[in-house]
Amino acid sequence: MKYLLDTHIFLWWNLGNGQLSERVVDTISDGNNEIYLSAVSAWEIAIKVAKKRLTIPEEPARFVPSRMQLHGFQPLPIEIRHATQVYNLPRHHADPFDRLLIAQSQIESMPLISVDPEIRKYEVEVIW
Repeated sequence: MKYLLDTHIFLWWNLGNGQLSERVVDTISDGNNEIYLSAVSAWEIAIKVAKKRLTIPEEPARFVPSRMQLHGFQPLPIEIRHATQVYNLPRHHADPFDRLLIAQSQIESMPLISVDPEIRKYEVEVIW
């Protein structure tokens, strides 16, 4: 099955945060699953690092691809149809990064792995 990571899940997985649920760990660890990271997450990480709101062990241009390769995560590009789907989403969540992840999850029919309770308000399957 295919799954889409929320940005914080990608970071927690790679920075050793013990907050991940057992279900999330099992889902990501299962070699039969395909785990995707959206380009929007790489963009969010780059912005947060540049604003000094996030610290990672190396610059984003190296960290994100190297960690994706290490764990076998697949890239999910942002397409026009993903961006325009945001228009159709209710205004439950103001975060533009999360709104785009929700749109991608809907269009690509991928459950979104996230702890964010606001995402559960949308028509999208959330894994936690």
